Parts: sequence; C-alpha cells; structure tokens
Amino acid sequence: MFMYKLEIKLSETNACLIVLADSDEAAFGYVEGHLVRHYIKKPEVLETVIVEKKRVEKGSGYVVETGEF
Repeated sequence: MFMYKLEIKLSETNACLIVLADSDEAAFGYVEGHLVRHYIKKPEVLETVIVEKKRVEKGSGYVVETGEF
C-alpha cells in the first residue's frame, strides 16, 4: 500500500489530496469520490497529477504548504 499526494487543478481553484491506494490507477480512481464528498457541487477537474508516492509505514506523512490560514 502506498500514500499518494495528488495535486488537482480545478476550474476555479486548486486542491491537494492525500490518499492511500494499492496502485497509481487506484489513487486516481479515488479522486472523484473525495471531491463529491468535499464540495457541495462537484467541481470540474482540469488536471490531476501525482506529486509524491511513499510506501506506508509508521511515521509516513506529507507537509502541505499553504499561502494562508
């Protein structure tokens, strides 16, 4: 199992998704479901890319930079 950091370019904004999956294909397959649950209206996805991929083990994680809090 792997932990993926995906960057998603949407029509009006950008998003970052951290997801656990067995393969690259499975990671991409989870994107739509997470977007539907997160947004009231499903946004148009322009592009999705895998930024990082790590084997899952104790202590695995990512730092997600933001411009604001």
